[in-house]
Amino acid sequence: MSYDTVVFDNDGVLVGRTSFDVLETATAETFAQFGVDDPDPDHVEDMTIGAQPDSVARVCDTYDLDPATFWRARDRTVSGAQQEEARAGRKTPYDDIDTLADLDAKQGIVSSNQQETVDFLLQHFGLTNLFDTAYGRAETIQSLDLRKPNPHYIERALSDLDADSALFVGDNESDIRAAHNAGIDSAFIRRPHRRDWDLNVWPTWDIDSLDALHDICSG
Repeated sequence: MSYDTVVFDNDGVLVGRTSFDVLETATAETFAQFGVDDPDPDHVEDMTIGAQPDSVARVCDTYDLDPATFWRARDRTVSGAQQEEARAGRKTPYDDIDTLADLDAKQGIVSSNQQETVDFLLQHFGLTNLFDTAYGRAETIQSLDLRKPNPHYIERALSDLDADSALFVGDNESDIRAAHNAGIDSAFIRRPHRRDWDLNVWPTWDIDSLDALHDICSG
């Protein structure tokens, strides 16, 4: 098996993840922007990670907020918090990302993070030239339904890259399921936060480092 295209998840694969506390604080700040200074902690948690269109609507109804306006502000505030983490050196690329410079394959990114965040991180860390396409999520409630395991953005990336034989590299089970849904192979990368993770899905490859992709892609 060999691959002419490799698409990567971003957070937890190419760059370190942002701590939940940072994301949760940014979400609480979003509520404050709308005059909600003491939101239910469960609502803050629900809007921090794993939100769905119906849960956004339900929480916003509780505080008489417009869901679309609230979510747009939430995404911008959370993106800003992640950008500050990068500027402060607390969110950085993994050391082995340099190995991608001579990987003999077209490369792209598909992230469930905001497009603004993906674009900033690539520019901030000087990684833009490594990737021919990079998709994040739009600042809309509707985009929540397009997150992995939905293959929507993977399929768009594969079309951009004119992929013939493609591999998707991720650190979540949703990444592996998204690759399967897109009809391509997958690699699960065991970063420190996934070193002993027990999978309930079966990736094509199970790797410890991006270095392994050189052998995988060459067949």
